[in-house]
Amino acid sequence: MAERVAELSEAALVAWGERIGREAETPLVIALRGDLGAGKSTLARAIVHGTGVAGDVPSPTFNLLFRYDTPRGVTVHHLDLYRLEDPDEVWDLGWQELGAADDVVLIEWPERAETMLPATRWEVELEEAAGGDLRRVAATPVGAPPALPPMEGAR
Repeated sequence: MAERVAELSEAALVAWGERIGREAETPLVIALRGDLGAGKSTLARAIVHGTGVAGDVPSPTFNLLFRYDTPRGVTVHHLDLYRLEDPDEVWDLGWQELGAADDVVLIEWPERAETMLPATRWEVELEEAAGGDLRRVAATPVGAPPALPPMEGAR
């Protein structure tokens, strides 16, 4: 699998995330990288909703981890490591248990635990594109993760 790059509107980013949640095989680990406001939480919420979770999907900035059991039969672990001061703090979050056969693991601010990231994952880098209403999205496989659906609606 090769890197994929596209410029997506917020609606296209959400649609892609929902498809990931509906279609991607597990175990699936996605490291979401980008500056504040780049769209990491937007994409993570869309993936969670795509797995069948209804209602609010808050950012785990202060809780660090939210877990969702889904109608699709997978468990989504949504982590936000922004507030970690020491990478070893991830062990307190149950890090060693993440990535089981039916898991979708979404990690915002993965650089806070860089050396502990799973060897098989997707790296998704988001950044504002020219004009501010588009996001440049680069999805790069590390190891041999399950395939992601194609990004549609690219501009």
